[in-house]
Amino acid sequence: MLLKQVVSPRRARPLLRKAYRSVPLVSAITILILLAHYFQPALYEFIEYARQTHPWSAQRQIEQPFTPTKQELACLHGSAKSSNTSNPHDVPNVVHFLYIFKEPLAQARGIQFDFVNYLAVRSAKISLRPDEIQIHYAILSPSGNSVNSKLHPVTNPWIRRLRADVRLVEHKIENPYGESMHRIEDLMRLQILLDNGGIFLDTDSFALRPFASLLHPAGSHDAVLGYEGGNRYGMRNAVMVARRNSTFINDWLEEYIHGPVRLQSPSKSVMLPKELAAKKPGALCALSPGAFFWPTWTWRHVGWMHEELGEGETEHWEREIERNGGALFHGQLAYHAWSQAARERYLWRLSPEVVRRKNTRFNLLVRRFMEQDV
Repeated sequence: MLLKQVVSPRRARPLLRKAYRSVPLVSAITILILLAHYFQPALYEFIEYARQTHPWSAQRQIEQPFTPTKQELACLHGSAKSSNTSNPHDVPNVVHFLYIFKEPLAQARGIQFDFVNYLAVRSAKISLRPDEIQIHYAILSPSGNSVNSKLHPVTNPWIRRLRADVRLVEHKIENPYGESMHRIEDLMRLQILLDNGGIFLDTDSFALRPFASLLHPAGSHDAVLGYEGGNRYGMRNAVMVARRNSTFINDWLEEYIHGPVRLQSPSKSVMLPKELAAKKPGALCALSPGAFFWPTWTWRHVGWMHEELGEGETEHWEREIERNGGALFHGQLAYHAWSQAARERYLWRLSPEVVRRKNTRFNLLVRRFMEQDV
């Protein structure tokens, strides 16, 4: 009745036919939207896979084979002096971690400072046998300023497990210029190492073998870094070794604060220490990519670390890890787990049960760091 009041019968019939014809199209669009929403994670992963592995991807240069140079090997083996002799110029055997708690403290996929971070700290205790482990932390609002939270880090179950083996060091942050969280963390890493000296590890970096040789840098070197990528594209700050008041770390920090890198993307920051090392080769001892950052962050390398192994491959890599003193390869001291590239694909799924039960190269590396009652 309403239709007859609005349009004439002659015009109503074409309108109805047009409406009926549009029903399949609307239904198809609706179904596509629902399917896209349902399969969003898989679709996103496929797009990322295609983007990162196409034939012209720069990742192939990152993955290219490499051979350590004589200088890199000399850096790996350190000076010839005995580690039993105390020297004020040695690097202190103290390990520093940094963790930024972000308000709100709850996360959709569990708590901040998680099982993987716990394993990283445990790796430092077991592999490095340091005089002290310090977890530096700050609790920041979304604006990047410190907040007075009602929760203390020891309310976190993983930190509570580590409490007897670590010293918690709180930092208060003021961020009047709205610097990014990534930049705040970079600045804090360098400042902590400059002020204290020692070994800095990201909370997704795993010490696999002792760093004893790195604590006695030969000659005028007062810092040790590792190259990233088989093409030695840059140098990462996820694993660093330095004397207190290191001139190299100081120059790096000054350039990072005042130089043009502060206006560039975070990916460009890995180029800065490489450029500084070229200007002052006597200040930095550079390790080959295999020491800290191999395998790399590329799609294929991350997948290789986390793919499930058959019985034969498991036995092979268990033998290799034993032969290399806890590492996958000869000359490897640490493994950076590349959280930004691996978290959504693998790391967030890890639990004590998964690490114990599932045989992957990553799980074989870190399994020994778990306490028995975890």
